Amino acid sequence: MKKLESTWYNMAIVLTLISVVAGAALAYVNDLTAGPIKAIQEKNEQNAIKAVLCSDDAVVVKTEEVDGCTVYITEQGAAVKTEDPANGSFGGGLTIMVGLDQDFHVLGYNVLQSNETPGLGAKASTWFQKGQKGDIIGKSAGPLAVTKDKGEIDAITASTITSRSFLRAVNHAAAAYSKAVGRKLDVNIDTQSGASPQQENKKHN
Repeated sequence: MKKLESTWYNMAIVLTLISVVAGAALAYVNDLTAGPIKAIQEKNEQNAIKAVLCSDDAVVVKTEEVDGCTVYITEQGAAVKTEDPANGSFGGGLTIMVGLDQDFHVLGYNVLQSNETPGLGAKASTWFQKGQKGDIIGKSAGPLAVTKDKGEIDAITASTITSRSFLRAVNHAAAAYSKAVGRKLDVNIDTQSGASPQQENKKHN
């Protein structure tokens, strides 16, 4: 076979062919993996729903999309996939699943995705769990705020911004659930601080 001359024209043809073949291969691999990846994500999400509701028998009877949240309504309450509406976390955002009972008390939560600084914001996955320093389990998500904002929740050490972001996400989940079921929360939530107007007034007095 005759060797191609090293001209710009021949090099362009070879590079184009390589790009086409590589693109086709990537598309083929993507098609092969898209289904399994989606199935894994759905399974993880279902497991997260059961975990945050603390029930292996939780059955989703209705799903609603409300203000950027996905609300999975069950007989026990709801599991809400949510993010900080103000997107104010240090690392660029937290995606969490929050379990709420019918009175908007937190049953549990699960951090689904985090871009936070390892060792700081990443602590959100445990910091606010039952028995931990920032425990929110059993508390009413209407609203929750850190102590610096005249709330009751201890912020993650050296990571107040992420703590505020996390609590805003939880409060946002409660607000979305309340809209989905047509029940009004007792307070309105400030998307900048995560605090209620009452707490904001206390902070400035």
